[in-house]
Amino acid sequence: MATHTATNTFTQRLIGAMALDAAVYEDVEADRSATGQALLVVLASSLAAGIGSRGLIGTSFQGILFMSVLALIAWATWAFVTLQIGGRLMPEPNTSVDVGELLRTTGFAATPGLFRILGIMPAATIPVFVISALWMLAAMIVAVRQALDYESTGRAIAVCVLGWSLAVAIAVALGLFFGPTLS
Repeated sequence: MATHTATNTFTQRLIGAMALDAAVYEDVEADRSATGQALLVVLASSLAAGIGSRGLIGTSFQGILFMSVLALIAWATWAFVTLQIGGRLMPEPNTSVDVGELLRTTGFAATPGLFRILGIMPAATIPVFVISALWMLAAMIVAVRQALDYESTGRAIAVCVLGWSLAVAIAVALGLFFGPTLS
């Protein structure tokens, strides 16, 4: 006899992801049908970054599009680097690497990035982006700990901070070389 466990709704998952609820990340990790939801969160978070960046770069469509794409590339880089570091360079004995599970959990870890849309207010742009970045880092730590079956939060912190640093460096380099000029 098969047992069925209830899953959270999309809204409950968003709230739980923002609250850093490990049980929600476990739910998302186990639910293969949540991949589309995770992708939606990442795309919405990236778009929020583009719109919110108007407080820094102005209102040009090209600037908003560039910042949205840059945020998406930064997330993808962070997820890929985290997979490599966490799953290959720093695994624990019980670490199980499943790309789908990691993408779902790290996708929901982008949920705090939705608040970046508030950066549209010029006086709030930098504080909103800093707070949401730190919040996303904390969410990523929970997501990675759950997805890679880490027993140690310290290891998840090390993996995420290292991956975050590399992703930020790549995003800054892309922004400097290809981004719009600030006036």
